[in-house]
Amino acid sequence: MNPYLDIVIRSGAVYIFMLAAIRISGKKELSQLNSADVVLILLISNAVQNAMVGPNTSLLGGITAAGVLFLLNYILKKLLFKNKIFRDLINDKPQILIHNGNLDFVLLGKLGITNDELQEALREHGLDRFKDVKLAVLEVDGNISIISKDDHMKNIQVKHKRKHKSLGDMN
Repeated sequence: MNPYLDIVIRSGAVYIFMLAAIRISGKKELSQLNSADVVLILLISNAVQNAMVGPNTSLLGGITAAGVLFLLNYILKKLLFKNKIFRDLINDKPQILIHNGNLDFVLLGKLGITNDELQEALREHGLDRFKDVKLAVLEVDGNISIISKDDHMKNIQVKHKRKHKSLGDMN
């Protein structure tokens, strides 16, 4: 077989496996990477490298594998955007964790969300009690969105962006 076709097939298989593994591991994990998760990602990338390129360690072999991954990711994004059935298969649904101050303990346990994680999400949204929450939702990207019962709290900015220094700021 053509060595580059072999790389294309291997890279595609690894990509599909990784998508399935991430889907099975749960959406909560996507937004909460700790040091063990970063190490896991680095080790997985090293482990699957040989599975994708096989004995071909040439520059062109690596570029072929990377190109296949980018192409598959592009195709996946287009399919997710255009096809609801495919989107439902790949993406999970948002889950309601708190409704009008009432926690869904069964769902929280099933998702593995601890009280500390939920309290942290409340504090990030300027709240300190569960009873002040109108709605808390675990989004498909793994983040927890919170809507307060208090109307004036709804205008609080929830995304905190860190200002990054540019090279011009270093002088």
